[in-house]
Amino acid sequence: MRMSTSLLRRAFLTAGATAAALGVTALPASAAAPNDWDAVAQCESSGNWAINTGNGYYGGLQFSQSTWEGFGGLQYAARADLATKAQQIATAERTLDVQGPGAWPTCGTALDPSAPEAGTAAAAPAPAPAPAPAPAAASGATHTVVAGDTLGKIAAQHGVAGGWQALYEKNSGVLSSPHVIMPGQVLAL
Repeated sequence: MRMSTSLLRRAFLTAGATAAALGVTALPASAAAPNDWDAVAQCESSGNWAINTGNGYYGGLQFSQSTWEGFGGLQYAARADLATKAQQIATAERTLDVQGPGAWPTCGTALDPSAPEAGTAAAAPAPAPAPAPAPAAASGATHTVVAGDTLGKIAAQHGVAGGWQALYEKNSGVLSSPHVIMPGQVLAL
């Protein structure tokens, strides 16, 4: 049986917090530019920096409590969802320095560990235009969930009008929560 995305994320984040607490670090990575964090937050939480759904992950970047504490988040707020976007990004940059993009195994692909920190003199290249979403799914179309899928990614991939929220509503009889989908589930688009 394959591990779910949340289990992988929890394993990576817990391992990183333990390494940080013990003073063990990887080679430092430069912080990702702020627009990279927006992409991660869009993937992790549909861009909701104050999200707390009760799943054990908090804020726009979906920190576990142990990672939030292990990388200094408590200097800002008790939990990530109670911190500002800038405070979450500051904590995420420390997490990235130790764990790299693997701290966000599904959504961290937008991170570039070699990117200069925000506010440095290095000029950032203009972001590439976002690819156009696929045309709206035809009536009766379905998607079979695979490891790493999120409702947001599925909705974007298939151009679902109304995004992940509409996809969840359409599949509320199959899904108990918009944050828990399992590989093999067949979702109506």
